[in-house]
Amino acid sequence: MLKNKDLKNIHIDNQVFIKPEYLIHPFISGNKHRKLKYNILEAKSQKIDLLLTFGGAYSNHIAATAYAGKIYGLKTIGIIRGEELESKINTNPTLKFAQSCGMRFKFVTREAYRNRAKTEFIKQLNSEFGDFYLIPEGGTNDLAIKGCEEILNDEDSEFDFICCSVGTGGTISGLINSSKKHQKVLGFPALKGDFLNQDIRKFATQENWELIDKYHFGGYGKIKPELITFINKFKKDFDITLDPIYTGKMMYGVFDLLDKGFFPKDSKILAIHTGGLQGIEGMNVRLKQKGWPLIK
Repeated sequence: MLKNKDLKNIHIDNQVFIKPEYLIHPFISGNKHRKLKYNILEAKSQKIDLLLTFGGAYSNHIAATAYAGKIYGLKTIGIIRGEELESKINTNPTLKFAQSCGMRFKFVTREAYRNRAKTEFIKQLNSEFGDFYLIPEGGTNDLAIKGCEEILNDEDSEFDFICCSVGTGGTISGLINSSKKHQKVLGFPALKGDFLNQDIRKFATQENWELIDKYHFGGYGKIKPELITFINKFKKDFDITLDPIYTGKMMYGVFDLLDKGFFPKDSKILAIHTGGLQGIEGMNVRLKQKGWPLIK
């Protein structure tokens, strides 16, 4: 595992650098490492040896939590959106990996999954599984924000723009809190919805940020052929793999905005590569079914 000081920013364009958070760990990579770090320490301090969390079919958070539980000696439970997935574990790379790490699953309907933050639903889970340490979907809570605040370091103060993909809003909140006054933090949502602004404001302590919501490609988990083409070309040009759910959309947006003159001349841009590469295998299964090109 690399230490934060070992993560050197990669210069890929006259204006653009990438912070390779995905290199932190092969299985607990990028923002998932940041979000889980202090939550696991807190669980251990409370002497709770069971983590319970939530996620979908190809969730980076589910995979990372399962592996973190394995190496830190904690049991893990994943509440998975979609009852139909219970019979498809062996054909789903993410769930199969999480299960191999010792994670137990409870598959629920999409309707029931919407209640994941409600007290009554959590009480039902307590009755079923006993005492557990709860980590929200995507891992975002106060301790996750604390971890994500450590992504930027003093050397990053030279950048004018900090760019990152946005899922639940935890990573960008941490970046906002640790950014300098002269910096603008740009978030590229991977899903549709106006709720993200409100979610981010719960944690963000500065106003130097903006969401660019034109590059979600139809919503969470949705992609188009031009995104695949971009990701594969990016890999060929820079030898950096992007995932199609988060970082691929973010970098597509950054380059499109560069072409359109959004960024002032001579400004310096730092894009945060938050990982998520484990999801490519599952996405390629879907792409193969569609007869589309695969992500290389």
